[in-house]
Amino acid sequence: MIEEQLVARGINDQRVLEAMRTVPRHLFVEDAIQSHAYGDFPLPIGNGQTISQPYVVALMTLALDLNGSEKILEIGTGSGYHAAILSRLCSKVFTVERIDGLVGRARKVFDRLRYHNIVSRIDDGTVGWPAEAPFDRIIVTAGGPRIPEPLIAQLADPGRLVMPVGGQDVQELQVVDKKDGEISVTTLEQVRFVDLIGAHGWPN
Repeated sequence: MIEEQLVARGINDQRVLEAMRTVPRHLFVEDAIQSHAYGDFPLPIGNGQTISQPYVVALMTLALDLNGSEKILEIGTGSGYHAAILSRLCSKVFTVERIDGLVGRARKVFDRLRYHNIVSRIDDGTVGWPAEAPFDRIIVTAGGPRIPEPLIAQLADPGRLVMPVGGQDVQELQVVDKKDGEISVTTLEQVRFVDLIGAHGWPN
């Protein structure tokens, strides 16, 4: 996975590669598909959701430009795999998921791996986590029609947000930087994510 899927596609940050190497991806999927956990494709995790392919996880993580001290907000806990990767690279991860069953399963894996710097809650992720704001970094692991305004408001200054933005079939991975009150947006590449459902996303 590391050499063929990540390094070969330009992921060369050693901290990101080490996190991808050490977090056991197979623990975040059902037993029946664990043999496919390290393949170059997304996998179903139930409730119509997926765990993203390793390259996309690495790409989004790299785009956050982490130094280890950051407080991160993740929207879309899903399997918990991406939160686990982030937890190895920052100070603390706050992750929000709207589907109760997914959060419960993810928490069990976090506890098993003793990843104690991850805090999770069940809520509409498009409104963020106001009580814990501001966040140095925000990552959204679902595609929405636009970047939710509450997330921009909860982003620290300076700060960075990474999110897939576009239609329900295909999106562009956008990197949003906030500095001195100004917002700038850079587009990385096309991606496909499940829908971001919520008050500031797609309707349920």
